[in-house]
Amino acid sequence: WGLRSLKPVFKSRWVRHLHSLVYTKIIIISRLLFHRFQTNKLLRFIMTFVSSRRIDFPMVDLAGIVYYPRFWDLAHRFYEESWNYTCGIHYNELLEKFRLGFPLVHSEANFHHPLKYGDTATCKLKIKKIGNTSITWNFEIFNQEEILCWTSVQTTVCTSMDEITKKVSVPEWMRDGLSKIQE
Repeated sequence: WGLRSLKPVFKSRWVRHLHSLVYTKIIIISRLLFHRFQTNKLLRFIMTFVSSRRIDFPMVDLAGIVYYPRFWDLAHRFYEESWNYTCGIHYNELLEKFRLGFPLVHSEANFHHPLKYGDTATCKLKIKKIGNTSITWNFEIFNQEEILCWTSVQTTVCTSMDEITKKVSVPEWMRDGLSKIQE
C-alpha cells in the first residue's frame, strides 16, 4: 500500500498546533480531575498572554540578528498589549485616565538563540508575583520554529503619574484582571 509509518505526519504548523492543543486539553482536564479528586477543591486555571510580531529591519544589527537592547523594546510592546487582555484597557488609558504608571525597577535576561530579520517573535507572558506596590513579569520569546530565544524576569512598581517617585498600591480591580496570567 505504500504506507511507510502509522505515525501521523504533521506537515503544517496549524496541524501541529491543533494536535498540541488537543493533547494539552487532555492533560489539563486529567490534572484538574485528579486535583479535584485528591483535595475536593477546584484548581485555579492559569492562562498565558501570547502575542506575536515580525522582526523588522530597524530591529537588527549588521549581522542580521536582533540587536540586544531591542529585546527589551519587544518585551515592552508585548507588556503594553497584555493590559488589554488582562484588564480590558489600553495601556495609554492606564497612564492617562487612571494616572498609574509602572516603571521598570529590575530586569534579568538570558539570551538563548538569535532572532533574525524576518523571523516571527512570539512572546509568552505570565505574572510571577503581584506585591503590594510591585508586579514581577516573566517573559519568554520564541521564534516561529518555537525555539526559545530570550527569557526575562522584570519587576515594575506601581506609581502615580502625578507624583512619579511615589509608590502606590496595585488597585484591587487590576489585581483581579492580572490574576488571569499569574503563575
